Amino acid sequence: MHNAAPVRRSSVLHVCCRTALLIALCGIGATHAQAPPPDTILINGRLLVYSGAPAQALAVRDGKIAALGTSTDIRALAGPVTRVIDLGGRTVIPGLIDSHIHAIRAGLSYTTEVHWFGARTLKEALDRLRAAAQRTPKGTWLIVAGGWIDRQFEEGRRPTQTEILAAAPDHHVYIQLLYSHVLLDPRSAAALGLAEKSDLAARLTNERDKEGRPTGWLAGDNRAISDLFNLLPRPTYAQKLAGTRAFFRALNAMGITGVSDPGGYNIEADDYQPLLQLWRERGLTLRVRYSLSAPRRERELEDFKALTQRLPMGFGDDWLRFNGIGENVTWGHYNNDNPNDAQKEQLYQVLRWAVSRGMAVTFHWHNDRAINHLLEVIERVNAESPVTKLRWSIAHLNDASPATLKRLQALGMGWLVQNAFYFRGEAFLGQRGAEAARLVPPLASALRMKLPVGGGTDAHRVMAPNPFIALQWVLDGKTVSGVAMRAPEELPTRPEALRLYTQGSAWFSFEENTRGAITVGQLADLAVLSRDVLSVPIGQIGGTVSLLTMVGGRIVYADGPFAALEEKPH
Repeated sequence: MHNAAPVRRSSVLHVCCRTALLIALCGIGATHAQAPPPDTILINGRLLVYSGAPAQALAVRDGKIAALGTSTDIRALAGPVTRVIDLGGRTVIPGLIDSHIHAIRAGLSYTTEVHWFGARTLKEALDRLRAAAQRTPKGTWLIVAGGWIDRQFEEGRRPTQTEILAAAPDHHVYIQLLYSHVLLDPRSAAALGLAEKSDLAARLTNERDKEGRPTGWLAGDNRAISDLFNLLPRPTYAQKLAGTRAFFRALNAMGITGVSDPGGYNIEADDYQPLLQLWRERGLTLRVRYSLSAPRRERELEDFKALTQRLPMGFGDDWLRFNGIGENVTWGHYNNDNPNDAQKEQLYQVLRWAVSRGMAVTFHWHNDRAINHLLEVIERVNAESPVTKLRWSIAHLNDASPATLKRLQALGMGWLVQNAFYFRGEAFLGQRGAEAARLVPPLASALRMKLPVGGGTDAHRVMAPNPFIALQWVLDGKTVSGVAMRAPEELPTRPEALRLYTQGSAWFSFEENTRGAITVGQLADLAVLSRDVLSVPIGQIGGTVSLLTMVGGRIVYADGPFAALEEKPH
């Protein structure tokens, strides 16, 4: 870190009035010439500017972008205490916003879990388990909660019970694969009391080998796997708080400056307390927009009314804000492709109430075949009280048809797209065939329609939280195994892909005019990248990291040549 030489205010005025071009670039006129100098300036970079002239540098004042321009022009704005950061030609993008990530839940247990994100071999994954066993007390639990798939390993297979016993012989081990399978060591089923929970046990299948012996792997649906996870020991409050800090910083290291959290399984009302404590202490390092899921079956409307009695839509500030209800709006429409009339009526009543409160709603829906069950209810509500200005959204829906996209557009809704098929593309290919896979998901079609689309991961159970892997998949449509799926006409350009993950995501919290772009007047949320994602081969984008992440003008993460610049929370 170094400061520019002091510049007299009169000199700044002279420079700013020198040409009309500079006035335009700096976003200030003669009447603003006496504005204080910037707090920070970034020079000698390659800034991704969506609208307007290309820029090499920017100035930050009071948490917002105050000026854009050439390095010479922006350097001239520096005052005696302005922080000047030379980017050395690196690419700067708007801070990434994951529009659908279970960040609050992931943070609760982040420091008490073993993560297999990005492990390229099963040996590496097991070595991580072994290392965790060596640093934790015997008899405790080692939990891999998801974020991996067997296809990411060179060995192309899942671990065996024998292998996890060898890696962690003195610990209980729980390894979750997506929301479909769990591997337990031989003693863990008894430790969880599974035999006494007959209802749950009946919903789980013990997988067996060719000789009919149990493998330790259990199979079940989303709800059964989630109920099994709920039997695990819960982290202490201190662990939840530390985990939330650590996970948010890990996201910062990937260039993420904001998240939209949809609630979901395995999160209770008191699980929001660590997040709220960090917010009260001004300790957040990214912006959180959160929705509330229905906590109890058959009591959804009653619970939503109670939970939001003093929580109006948009309540909060630039760091933490309530953004409505979802993704489990009603249990009858959650992972259920065939809701009955009573369940549809229940959803209708909840949505009527949501409209009356002006609330955004986000829905969890996986396939186009059954989407009519959801859209008919929304269209019924819309016919009585328009929802078109409330920015409702559907997450997932990878095989959305042109007809469905048009219905979303007519309702003023948006589409939240995650890279689930980076892991599960081959499964879809096997079920639906190559022709269907060419249009999954139809991203370019949605963009041509100008349908609002937000990028995300749905991490950390079903996907690793890395946004650059998601961006790589958006651009090439290839699975983790390298199998190409999406047709070229459904592949967006690089600026379009980045826009999905920035301005596109910001739309869903009514903030596309305040964050998500490198534009004068917007919040100074940005990331300085290790690679130029606009020019490197697409297959290399997934290995990108942030070297400097700024949120509201504060450097919340820094590494490499910028490591000394990282600022601690207030």
